[in-house]
Amino acid sequence: MNEYMAEELESQPRLWARAAELGAASRILPEAGQRVAVVGCGTSWFMAQAYAALREDAGHGVTDAFTASEARLDRGYDVVVAITRSGTTSEVLDLLRDVPGSPRVIGIVGSEDSPLTPLTDDRIALPFADERSVVQTRFATSALALLRASLGEDLRTAVADGERALSLPLMAGAIHADQITFLGTGWAIGLAHEAALKMREASQSWTESYTAMEYRHGPISIAAPGRVTWVFGPTPVGLAETIESTGALLIESDLDPMADLVLAQRVALERARRRGLDADLPRNLTRSVILEPAVGL
Repeated sequence: MNEYMAEELESQPRLWARAAELGAASRILPEAGQRVAVVGCGTSWFMAQAYAALREDAGHGVTDAFTASEARLDRGYDVVVAITRSGTTSEVLDLLRDVPGSPRVIGIVGSEDSPLTPLTDDRIALPFADERSVVQTRFATSALALLRASLGEDLRTAVADGERALSLPLMAGAIHADQITFLGTGWAIGLAHEAALKMREASQSWTESYTAMEYRHGPISIAAPGRVTWVFGPTPVGLAETIESTGALLIESDLDPMADLVLAQRVALERARRRGLDADLPRNLTRSVILEPAVGL
């Protein structure tokens, strides 16, 4: 059995450095002061959430993240950024065929040759980060590295943390847990959602994800011994003690949240291996979600 996911997740730190160079030099991506909507589906939506939070925190202007099927683009945006690995996702293509107003549309894709091309004004292709596994790892994080660098971020620490995440020992408590909840604050919220998705896709695990403080308002009721609460980014004051009082294993990290996601991807892969699952071919999923038109309607 080929393990494309293993190969692809291990390549991330060096690809982040390459994507960051593109992002820092790009004259295509949104400029400060522009109103921006970022759209995607699944993993790409979670990267959109992270970028939107980072861009607003950096003072670059209003930035909204939408899942493509529920996007509201009639709000006077200057730029629409569409993130899609394959460039064939039905909801994204349908959305871009009828964008209200006249915003500039930018695509971030794995390949320049896709149905997305004629629907965009500009594109940035990341063929070096494209993947064979159904489960996305490196394309998504490389796209986010590109976007972070476009905001003026220096990603050298993130790259170094990513290398470190590849060599850290995996936590036995996370590998054997019967349930894992991921939490995040700020831009790390999107990455917490993505970590939970990777764990579900690759290993069929019971995972949930929330904003860190929202966890206290109901979801913490499932925390218990044998379960894990994994926090991406800083843990809000007082939350660690609350989690530890439940008997759940608390995982915190000083890694850049993108590197922490790499660690979570490694745990997902190891859990899949121990369950005898093919992490590259999750149940009920395909590499690109293409909805066939209804017949006779």
